[in-house]
Amino acid sequence: MKKTNAARLLDKAKLSYKIHEYVVDESDLSAENVANKVGWPLEKVFKTLVARGDKTGVIVACIPGEDELNLKALATLSGNKKVELVPLKEVLPLTGYIRGGVSPIGLKKSYPVFIHESAIKYERILLSAGARGFQIELNPQDLQQVTKAVWGMLII
Repeated sequence: MKKTNAARLLDKAKLSYKIHEYVVDESDLSAENVANKVGWPLEKVFKTLVARGDKTGVIVACIPGEDELNLKALATLSGNKKVELVPLKEVLPLTGYIRGGVSPIGLKKSYPVFIHESAIKYERILLSAGARGFQIELNPQDLQQVTKAVWGMLII
């Protein structure tokens, strides 16, 4: 099993997690496809989106795979007037991760992280482990602890 930066950081923090490996379909990197491949309900598979606020700069949002990010809600929560998703070509240079493998854990720089509040109702959630084909299962409070994230209503 591959150890990703996210897994190493969770090890260092002595937090419990499990890695789920799956075969990547380069033509479909959607959360729906990942959920089907790992056999998890879509509402527990969180996707990580990278945005930029007009005041704070780069911010990261984790939302359930079935939902769309509410940019206005993220702007309000993050102290911005306006937030836009960063262009795909900027994701790797900003995060150190490629599309379909962006994890809020172990980012290239320490960006503010915002997690949709629905995560708190689950014992465990899944999100990218920092590489395509690998999902990390962990307790949402542990995710919040390791990323120093803020909870909020982030979806449409």
